[in-house]
Amino acid sequence: MVVTWDQFESCGIRAGTIIRAEPFPEAKKPAYKLWIDFGPFGVKTSSAQLTAYYNPAKLVGQQVICVTNFPPKQIGPFRSEVLTTGFVDENGNIVLAQPERKVPDGAGLC
Repeated sequence: MVVTWDQFESCGIRAGTIIRAEPFPEAKKPAYKLWIDFGPFGVKTSSAQLTAYYNPAKLVGQQVICVTNFPPKQIGPFRSEVLTTGFVDENGNIVLAQPERKVPDGAGLC
């Protein structure tokens, strides 16, 4: 499927910094609950299946790339407001998509 530039620009893809991360035992698949600071756009929550390679303590302070304009999704008792992006490796585990160096929280993709 080919998308237009306008369609691409309509995706709210922004960088943010994880400020809190906790196990999410109620999730159907192993996941963490994340709180991500998007600077002027505020702190948003995300449920992310990152348990294979990451632990909550080491996630705090990491910058991530998220889709910020999907509708919120209720996942059990937790409301996920943004989609934290990553790539599936050869073993089916998620590897985070991250800026290669620090950018301002809330910076958009260009």
